[in-house]
Amino acid sequence: MSEVIEKAVEALNAKMEGGFDGLAKFVISGEGAVIIDENGARAATGDDPADVTLTADTDTFRGMLDGDVNPTSAFMTGKLSVDGDMGLAMKLGAALG
Repeated sequence: MSEVIEKAVEALNAKMEGGFDGLAKFVISGEGAVIIDENGARAATGDDPADVTLTADTDTFRGMLDGDVNPTSAFMTGKLSVDGDMGLAMKLGAALG
């Protein structure tokens, strides 16, 4: 597992106390993926299914976790792509903010 994924899992678990009501996957380009569900965040193994998949590069993802990048703005400017349940993606974005 890459250091970026390890730090992402740690940061997401800190932000998402008690987990997330849904099944989401963050794909961090060139690094791997993180699954978030009712049990919290963990590194994805293989091609784990999800209700919504969010894809971004490392800098965009870090910015969203740090609060420097607004997830909605990242989506509108093409820095974040969303595949699947848009309502769940918005709920996740709000939880990260």
